[in-house]
Amino acid sequence: MKIVTSLSFQGQCREAFEFYAKVLGGKITAAYPYGEAPPGMPFTDDKYKQWLMHAWLDVGDQSIMGADMDTAWAPNIGKPKNGFDVTLHTTDIAEARRWFDALSEGGKAVMPFAETFWSPGYGALVDRFGIPWMVNTIPSGDWKPPQGADGSF
Repeated sequence: MKIVTSLSFQGQCREAFEFYAKVLGGKITAAYPYGEAPPGMPFTDDKYKQWLMHAWLDVGDQSIMGADMDTAWAPNIGKPKNGFDVTLHTTDIAEARRWFDALSEGGKAVMPFAETFWSPGYGALVDRFGIPWMVNTIPSGDWKPPQGADGSF
């Protein structure tokens, strides 16, 4: 089984997926605009022709799906994303910091990248497309939490 997160945008899916592919070293393997939909699909407004109906990004053995949605199809699309995060895990703290810094550009750091009681490097952000991310460094077996870290926030 594979669980894949699908992200929704309002006309920025292609830009977002190109950005994610660059930051994460992935490859976009599908990007189908509404303008290439089969005849008879109910998309009549020309503004949707370049919007993506389906996008797929592979990063290693992981994937992310995406699509552009309008308020007629997804009434809450314009509201802040809530209740999920796309989470990246690595054992390489330099890679984690690079991901965090790149994804934060033009967005907002929610929790700055720093050592925590569970990780030598963790940060949370909302990127410039409104997608929430967590970036986590998996600790090595000999890593010790910062002195005095008791697990509380």
